[in-house]
Amino acid sequence: MDDAPLRGLKVVEFTHMVMGPAVGAVLADLGAEVVKVEPMGGDATRRLLGSGAGYFPMYNRGKKSICLNLKSADGLGVARDLAAGADVLVENFRPGALDRLGLGYEALAALNPRLIYCTEKGFLPGPYEERTALDEVAQMMGGLAYMTGPPGRPLRAGASVIDVAGGMFGVIGVLAALERRHRTGKGGKVASSLFETTVYLVGQHMAQKAVTGVAAAPMPARVSAWAIYDVFETADDDAVFVGVVTDALWEKFCALFDLPELWANDAWRANNARVRARDAIMPVVRARLKMFTKAELIARLDGSGLPFAPIGRPEELFEDPHLLASGGLRAVELPDGTPTLLPVIPVEVDGVRAAGAQTLTMPGQDTRALLAGLGRGEAEVAALFAAGAVG
Repeated sequence: MDDAPLRGLKVVEFTHMVMGPAVGAVLADLGAEVVKVEPMGGDATRRLLGSGAGYFPMYNRGKKSICLNLKSADGLGVARDLAAGADVLVENFRPGALDRLGLGYEALAALNPRLIYCTEKGFLPGPYEERTALDEVAQMMGGLAYMTGPPGRPLRAGASVIDVAGGMFGVIGVLAALERRHRTGKGGKVASSLFETTVYLVGQHMAQKAVTGVAAAPMPARVSAWAIYDVFETADDDAVFVGVVTDALWEKFCALFDLPELWANDAWRANNARVRARDAIMPVVRARLKMFTKAELIARLDGSGLPFAPIGRPEELFEDPHLLASGGLRAVELPDGTPTLLPVIPVEVDGVRAAGAQTLTMPGQDTRALLAGLGRGEAEVAALFAAGAVG
């Protein structure tokens, strides 16, 4: 978009895996120019298999790529020049890794006082800060795995939720620092982390313990705030989630599914009474909903105002009619030429879905153009390539 919110913002990122690239991905979809600095040969994330195979295409679209040998003085010189002209720098390597290369916050802030330096780590400063952390480590330490699995069986969430949420907190910090820079003219350092992100997300369960005096049970064993808030089997051996979260919806639910015997109990017309009577209510509801096929149940619920959901799978979302109609998926060509659709950030600005370029660049695809933009002449560029400083 010509009027994208962050058009003109220059971002350089030294990132890998998910958390750091997620920061750049969000900024790119909002219109920033993002330059990804990769090692010679390209980011190893490009070559991950299994559950990691989708990391690179999901979180690195719309970025330019330059390959630098940061073990060479010339490669480091190019990196410093990129930072000198950037508004934002993003990095997510081990603590101290960029500092040892002379690319830490203090060194680059002296070079570019307006720079906003976003560091994404496993832990914020404290006793744990030198530990190696991954999404799964944070989920286990921070209580999310405990809350997700059944009792005694901690289970990580089914997506890299902490990596992505930690990246989003990084973006929030960057945007806050940008607003401050508008007032002061100075940049600053922003940090977010996996562990503290996890703790923030489970804060509701910490608050539950503080309010009730009782520790929160894992979600599969929880006492729900509503009597009907569950997955129900259908006549065709499928399943649909249904929730009844207000007293008005309870009346509507009983009418919609012809359950006068439940509505006739005046005591159950208040939510908390229904929660206490869940053992009596649920067998009746389960038996009634199982009389419908999945399609019949969805048709009846659609437009009713009742919360409901078919149990979707990620591979089904490629053909989701809402996503296709609303611009939630955009065309992407994978490195092997395979066309696909992938989601953009779930944000609209002035009624337009925020989405930058969805191209996936090859390693070092933009190296020559970026060097030229830094004022390097053809002879110097050739010498940098010959010396193995860039690729």
